[in-house]
Amino acid sequence: MLVKLSKDPLRMFDDIRSSAKAPSMPAFNVDISEDETGFHIDAELPGIPKEAIALNIEDDVLTIKADRKQTTEQNKKDYLRVERTYGSLSRKFNLGETIDQEKINAGFDNGILHVTLPKAQMTKKIKEISIN
Repeated sequence: MLVKLSKDPLRMFDDIRSSAKAPSMPAFNVDISEDETGFHIDAELPGIPKEAIALNIEDDVLTIKADRKQTTEQNKKDYLRVERTYGSLSRKFNLGETIDQEKINAGFDNGILHVTLPKAQMTKKIKEISIN
């Protein structure tokens, strides 16, 4: 496959793939897995300190939010392209009734946020109905 590259030097680092588009909202990558005890979310948050990450649940929706600050260098550089995203990053996940929200826990190690979502114990709701 032949690819025609632009002669504009400011475009030489553009993605070659035609399907590559910039995300409409800054986000981060996650892996979601399941085992017999629950679900596990591993979120990539490199370069973000633990103190800049917030987890909350509202109306059965888990929100992971992080703030990545851009550091200013005394040695200013003229960048041709900046792909790292700065600012507020967030992802939302619908939990539903299958998650025991009281037992959710999280840890942070080497730029990866590990969130464990234990499965709720499904109890049968039995109601006796009297016949008149």
